[in-house]
Amino acid sequence: MMNAPECAFEEEVLAAALQSRWPDRVPSELRAHVESCSLCRDLAEVSGAISEMREEMRPATVLPDAGRIWWMTQLRARREAIQTAGRPITAVHIAALGCAAGLAGACFGATSAWFQSVLNWLASRGAPSAWDVVAQHSLLAAAMAVLLLAVPAAVYLAIGRE
Repeated sequence: MMNAPECAFEEEVLAAALQSRWPDRVPSELRAHVESCSLCRDLAEVSGAISEMREEMRPATVLPDAGRIWWMTQLRARREAIQTAGRPITAVHIAALGCAAGLAGACFGATSAWFQSVLNWLASRGAPSAWDVVAQHSLLAAAMAVLLLAVPAAVYLAIGRE
């Protein structure tokens, strides 16, 4: 395993380059050392180039004023609060829609003369009643009940992740 070369003046050269003192505002002894030491010469070139790029990019970085940043963060916080508050309301709306559809179907079945006549006609032909069908297909009825509960829950969870 090979040890990395080190120089005693390495830290001084790096500090001078990063503080924009290289090469004009450093002692002449340090400049003479850098000319003779390849490690320090490379370090001075690379860190000097980084420092120059930083100085060139400094005017290009323009931050908006503090008032605008504050205003934008307030708007974002309000939007997020509205979304957070709206999630349970959306879930309640979905559940209410399901209840309303079930109630509408029950009212239609109970009050529609045509629907009642179809049920009576099926019963006269020997068709089983709705309760007989549910009793015979209890597994299917249980699956439907689970779906009626799982679909609104899945919709709520999906909306909550957005």
